[in-house]
Parts: sequence; structure tokens; C-alpha cells
Amino acid sequence: MFDLLVYLVHHRDRVISKEELLEAVWPDVTVTDNSLQRAVSSLRAALRKGGMDGAIRNLPGKGYRFFLDSEIRQPERADQKQADASVGAIGAIGLARRASAGQLWLQAATLFESADRDGRLSAEDLHDWALALQCLGRAAAAIPILVRAVAARSKAGDAVGAAVDAIALSGLHFESGQAAIGKGWLARAEDWASRLDDAPTTALLLWMKSKLAAFDGEPEQALALADAAYSAVKFKDAVNVEALSLAYRGFYRLCLGDTHGGLADQDHAAAVALSSNNLDPIMGGSLYCNILWAARMFGDWARADQWTRSYQNFCSGSGMELTGSCQLHRSEVLGIRGSLDEALARIQDALARLTSDAPWSMGDANRVLGDILSAIGNDDAALEAYDRAYTMGWCPEPGRAMLLLARGEAEAAYASLERSLIGKSWWTLQRRGILLAHLALVAARTHRAGRAKALICELSGSPDRWPMPSIRALTNEAQAMLALSRQDHEAAMRHLHLARQLWSSIDGRVQIVRLRLQIARLQLEHGDTRGAMAEVHAAQLVARELGSPKLRADCLALQHDIDGWQPAVRRQGIGR
Repeated sequence: MFDLLVYLVHHRDRVISKEELLEAVWPDVTVTDNSLQRAVSSLRAALRKGGMDGAIRNLPGKGYRFFLDSEIRQPERADQKQADASVGAIGAIGLARRASAGQLWLQAATLFESADRDGRLSAEDLHDWALALQCLGRAAAAIPILVRAVAARSKAGDAVGAAVDAIALSGLHFESGQAAIGKGWLARAEDWASRLDDAPTTALLLWMKSKLAAFDGEPEQALALADAAYSAVKFKDAVNVEALSLAYRGFYRLCLGDTHGGLADQDHAAAVALSSNNLDPIMGGSLYCNILWAARMFGDWARADQWTRSYQNFCSGSGMELTGSCQLHRSEVLGIRGSLDEALARIQDALARLTSDAPWSMGDANRVLGDILSAIGNDDAALEAYDRAYTMGWCPEPGRAMLLLARGEAEAAYASLERSLIGKSWWTLQRRGILLAHLALVAARTHRAGRAKALICELSGSPDRWPMPSIRALTNEAQAMLALSRQDHEAAMRHLHLARQLWSSIDGRVQIVRLRLQIARLQLEHGDTRGAMAEVHAAQLVARELGSPKLRADCLALQHDIDGWQPAVRRQGIGR
């Protein structure tokens, strides 16, 4: 990471391509684009602690460039004299508008700030300036600019523009944890919208009201509002709002158990958005983020992986900085897939960004941090992260319960999972399937056969509601534990293999290793040392790639047990 920083600083006068960085910093090592992104993410996190937020910029399609504090405030330019001449001929406002239209957000923000000294920015300029700041990840700085835009639009009699910007202010305050202020701006927007017969503005207002209803624990009302928003703009050439309201309608349907309808809505929303050549970066980001939240909360890891990659491409293509939420999404997927070092770097970056981006989701970020640390084997730090998540009002399950179970605190794990099902917040409703599946497993492990069977029946009897491989894998593992309790070795082995195959279908490598070791132990107990050796060998190959001392130690411990069995087996053969 230090070599990367040195190279960027030494060549800070220009944009450096990814290819040049890979060749210069890692000349004799094969390094992927993902590894480079991880290194840059870690470096940004370190620089942020030193007050140099934004020092490393990603210029889509070009590469990276390092800016000193004084340079960050200036537009990027190849030649100072040429830039000065351009400013003289066109003016800062004209250049700012060009930069905004070209999605050169750093240039646009800098030039709008420069032009603002003359006091000649229009309401539309203020709107675009605020947009540029949001795309740079500076949401807090965009708020006073949008307030000015609302005032300017109101003075000019532009009710549509005033309502749209007031709704944007509502969203920014809501994301920053200032729900009361957000509701105030939404009420102001509603005043303007009530004078209009403008479907897109009405739909945007209804969409924002649906978000607030969901936050207040009213998913049925949220669904009704999102449906009304979609109906208001359907087939009316308002693609951005149509896609956004449709995505959120799907989100609330998922919360309320309509899996098929919810997924269909979200796929439809993505198709609508991608068919547009003029997708607003902020609305597009909200759409992607919503779909990703749903995929993660639902345990749909294959879908989450596809959408996080798509979201990253969208951010890169629109010149946006990766947000804290994007890093949060990606880190959990990477943790499931077993890229633990990268997952840890990304979640630490997410925690730093979310403090200002979306503090309401800090609890979920700490939950994910706990999951990653637990997979690595840093149990004490994982429990601290889970405790922080709970303190922030977020459910730390099922990760915390599974860690407690592994530490021998089975009753505490069971009680914690039972508590996690209380309530009707959107994250509890969406996570219900994954929570029930883990509860079934813990119930079976704590000899609550009746409760485990009832949970397995509920989950398996509703395949259309919970079709995710992760949930089906967990129910199969619970069935294996029940089979073992009645000494049915064959059924237990069958269910464990099915669970492992289901995790393999979505590349859930941490779980794959864990299940292979369970299978190997069962084989060893029944004298099948060759089968146990094969499973441990397969587990070791994956564990070496994961960056988890805990899993490697588990593999070695079981390998030692197998080695202890082999001499006895050979002696028995010689004696015969």
C-alpha cells in the first residue's frame, strides 16, 4: 500500500492508468483489477483518517490521480494557460455547465464554487452543483446548496423544481439520520406538488413518503404508496421515477412475503432503468442500492454478487465515488464468498464513509464486520462488533448466535435468535427467512426437535417464498442434525451433502469448508477414513485461499485426528 501511495504522489501531476499502476507497483506479481481496487480502498481509508478525504480520485475509463489539498479545490487541467483562456472565453459558469453535462463532477463542483463568487448562479446551476457534490460523496455539502436552489426556484415561481429539490433535501436529511427535518422538507414539497398536475413530481413525492413509512415500520402503507407512485408515471415517459418506484414496490413486496412479485418488480425496474440513456446518477444509485439491500437481507447471495458488480460499473460509468453503502454491500458478499481480506478492507472503508453518508446503516455495517471477523477467527473483536450493532438498534443475528453456538453457548444462541424475530421493521421482515433457517439449525442442535421440525416445515413448505439456496442449505443442515439425534447416519450424511452442494452453487466458500469438515468428522466416526481424508483435503485447498486462520486450524486439527486413526486401521489389517 505504501508503494502505491508513493507512486501516486510522485506522479500527481497526471492521471495514471490501471495498467501503469499494476506494472509499476507490482512488476513481478499477477494482480487483478479487484486487488488494485482493494489496495486503493485501503489507502483511501488510511488517508481519510489523516484528513485527506478525496485525495485519490478515480477518473472513469482513465485511471487514478492523487491531489494535494490545494489541488483538490482546482479543476483538473492539462495546461493552465489553455484553461485560463477557456475560462476567459466561456466563463466559469459555462465551463461548470459543460463539466456537469459531461459528468466530470470534481471539475463541475470546483467551477460552480468559483462562479458562485460572482453571485450569478441560476437555480438550475445550484441544482447541478448539489448533484456534483452528491456524486463526489459530499452529501452534507450539497444540503445548503439545495436549500438555495429551493429558494431560487420558489422566487421564480418554479413549483416543480422547488418540489423536486425539496424532496431531495428530505432524502438527504433522512439518510443522515435527521428524520424530523426530512419530514419537514417533504411537507414543504407536498405544498408545492398540491398546486400541480405533474405526474413525475407526484410520483417522486409518493416514493419518498413510502421510504418514510417503511422507516416507521409500516410496510403495508409503504407498499401502497410505492404502488401509487408507479401507477402515476407508468407509460408516461418518466423513466427515472418509474424505475425507482417500481424497485421500491418490489422491495416492500419482499418484506411482506411476496417473493415472486417482489423479485419480478425489481428485475423490471432494472430493465426500465438500463433502457434509459439519461439515468440520473442519484436516482440510479438509489435504485441499485435498494435492490442490493433486498438481496443481502434475503440471503440471495448470487443475486447480490451480480448487482454489486453492476452497481460498481454504474458508479464508474457515471463518475461517482463508491459510496459507503456500496462498500457495505460488496463487503458482505465478499465475506460470504470467502474473500475475507478484501471484505475486511471494504467494510472498514464503509464504516468510515457511512458516518456522514448514511449513519442509520452503521449498525448493519457493524453486523457485517462481526460476520467477517468471526469467519477470520477473531471472535472477541467479532462479539464487540455485534454488540455495537445491537447498541445502534440493529439486529446482529444470525452471525452473533452462530458464534455463540460455536463457543458452546447454545442456549444463549437460541434465545438470541428467537428475540430477533420480534417486530415488523423492514429489515426484520426481509431477514425472516434467513433467521428462521438459522433458528431451525440451533433448535436441532439444542435438542428442540419439535421446534426444529416446525421451522423446517414452514420453510420447506413455502419454496416460492424462500427459494434461496442459502436458506435451503441451512434447513438441510438442520435436518441432518435431527437425523443424527435419532442415529440415522445415512440421512444425516445425505442432508449434509445437499447443504454443501447448495452453498457450492452460490460459491459460499466459508460455509463449504465448514460443512466439509462436518462431513469428514461424521465419516471418521463411522470408520470411513478415506472419505474423511478426501473431504479434509478439499476443505484445506479452499481454506488456504480464504485468509481465515480459524478455518485452517480446524482443518489441521481434523487432519491430526485422521492421522491418529490410520495406524490403528493398518494394524487391524496386518493382524488379519
